Amino acid sequence: MSGSLDGYDAVLLDLDGTVLRGSETVPEAPDVVNELRQAGCAVQFITNNASRTPDEIADHLTALGVATAAAQVVTSAQAAVALLATRLPADAAVLVVGADALVAEVRSVGLRPVTAASEDPVAVVQGHSPETGWAQLAQACLAIRDGAMWVACNVDRTLPTERGLLPGNGAMVAALQVATDREPIVAGKPERALLDTAMERAGAQRPLVVGDRLDTDIAGARAAELDSLLVLSGVADAAALLAAPPEHRPSHLGADLRVLRESLDRARIQARPGWRVDVAEGSLLVHSEGTAGDPLDAVRTLCAAWWVEHSGQVQVCACDAAAAAALDRVGFGEVRRPTR
Repeated sequence: MSGSLDGYDAVLLDLDGTVLRGSETVPEAPDVVNELRQAGCAVQFITNNASRTPDEIADHLTALGVATAAAQVVTSAQAAVALLATRLPADAAVLVVGADALVAEVRSVGLRPVTAASEDPVAVVQGHSPETGWAQLAQACLAIRDGAMWVACNVDRTLPTERGLLPGNGAMVAALQVATDREPIVAGKPERALLDTAMERAGAQRPLVVGDRLDTDIAGARAAELDSLLVLSGVADAAALLAAPPEHRPSHLGADLRVLRESLDRARIQARPGWRVDVAEGSLLVHSEGTAGDPLDAVRTLCAAWWVEHSGQVQVCACDAAAAAALDRVGFGEVRRPTR
């Protein structure tokens, strides 16, 4: 583990898909977090998942071997209720679509949580809960259509778990968007409030943001003008990264948190030794050179070549067996060979 972490003074870690998959951990993630701390790097956890309180998350991480205090956890529920508190009078009724953790956060800022549109809520706040169903969405629909302010803790469409990707809060938000013809105010990532809070708590001037989602973790880092590391242990894959628009592009790429044990310069998205990429007739031609190295270096080199002047989907062609094997290992699936 690099003691200076290449000049970064803190690491702001996403949780789901980066450190956790449901109730399980990403391989060796607890060890890496502990090594970061031992190297003198401040660590803050930032999650768009509003289903648990910071205390519950801290207790869970501690049980998994990462001693954590509630003050080291920032949630989208906190960002959502902070936004509501600035816009609503004390004791205003807020219809909560979400878990008990979100209800507790609403109460903590002096607002009154309710569950029915008949209780005349002036706002609706929506966060992830596995218990959310039609009845809860129906009450929110009525309140929103009646003019209530609508705040979504986050709009992550999926949630990485030990069983795979499951519907996230964004999937439930989408149902209400269709039913109400309204758009919510989004409090969590990619908005920068969570990152600003985490930076303040860590006393950080140059943190590295680490996450698995391009449209939230990485987009939030870009909005805050911070460097970011995309890990492929959750939602995003190599093909999605290559096609990402400029506002969703990270500065670094790794398979998972274990990349933090090495110099981050090796993880930076740039042309890497062992690979050559040519842009030809709208395709990317990948060549291995000498002894082909890390397959992720092929992805870094691909992105460096494509992002200079392009964005969006592109055909990737492996020009030799080593390139084909590397692209298969990083999940590009069937890769076309160039025609002669």
